Amino acid sequence: MAAPAARSHLRRVSGRFAVNGGGAPIAITTGEPAGIGPEIALRAALAYRQACVLVGDGALLEQTAGSIGLPWPLPPHCSIQHQSLAQPVVPGRPSPANAGYVLRLLDRAIHGCQSGEFAAIATAPVHKAVINEAGVSFSGHTEYLAAATGARAAVMMLVGGGLRVALATTHLALSQVSTAITRELLAVTLDVLDRDLRSRFGILRPRIAVAGLNPHAGESGFLGHEEIDVIAPAIASARKRGVDADGPWPADTLFVPARARLADAILAMYHDQGLAPLKYASFGQAVNVTLGLPLVRTSVDHGTALDLAGSGRADSASMLAAIELAAQLASRRLAGAVTV
Repeated sequence: MAAPAARSHLRRVSGRFAVNGGGAPIAITTGEPAGIGPEIALRAALAYRQACVLVGDGALLEQTAGSIGLPWPLPPHCSIQHQSLAQPVVPGRPSPANAGYVLRLLDRAIHGCQSGEFAAIATAPVHKAVINEAGVSFSGHTEYLAAATGARAAVMMLVGGGLRVALATTHLALSQVSTAITRELLAVTLDVLDRDLRSRFGILRPRIAVAGLNPHAGESGFLGHEEIDVIAPAIASARKRGVDADGPWPADTLFVPARARLADAILAMYHDQGLAPLKYASFGQAVNVTLGLPLVRTSVDHGTALDLAGSGRADSASMLAAIELAAQLASRRLAGAVTV
């Protein structure tokens, strides 16, 4: 029997989402409790020094702070929105019993953004396999947030190392990518990417470079026809709609610095095509941004690092960068500004 899909039980209010008020804090979901999420969330919240709310089990956070020598009680700029664990946590050993807890953290943060209680969400990493082992079909934050907020489409984009890299497909087996890439998918993705680069990043006319799927972008059809049949027509159609997209370009040269700097964002066709070069350039400092949502959500560029859980050695740089970028994007969204 197929696992039930991960769904939020949140409702939209009057068909729209509340506008965040000035000064609303950033919600920080603490992620997989047996991973490094609680530690990096605490470290980043303390370093941020502005209003933020840690969404997670209060006792777990207190225990984590004590075990790694962080101050407790937390300073006034940090507060906790308590959500109870289903069972005690052993660092490095995630349990499917706590999968529901992990999803409740997301639901609480989403609800807070909808109501204006929170300005944005920054998420610590979750363990997808454990959530699926609990019987919930979960492919990632991006898809879950899209379903929870009723977004038409959500686009995953990482920012770091001087690059912005968006993905046409996200957590999908490589054997399924070619079938998943359609003109319709690329049309929606390019439209979301263009719109949010304008409205959230303040780029007046975003330049988007689009990667091909196959080696050498198909080599004029000798190495595949997806570029000719799907990607190039989607780019041409997008240009008619006013989207400044070009390509498809061979992915192995698209990320060469001299070429990449000519674009405001690169659209990769699949997960590792885009994220391998970005993480090489900026791992541990990059930020994952979900575009296309009616709220601001950012996240880290890494996973739960179960081998580091409880060690006190987790690096919180990406978590802090995610919080800071979330605040910047929320501020621009509130102001409605479009500036370079």
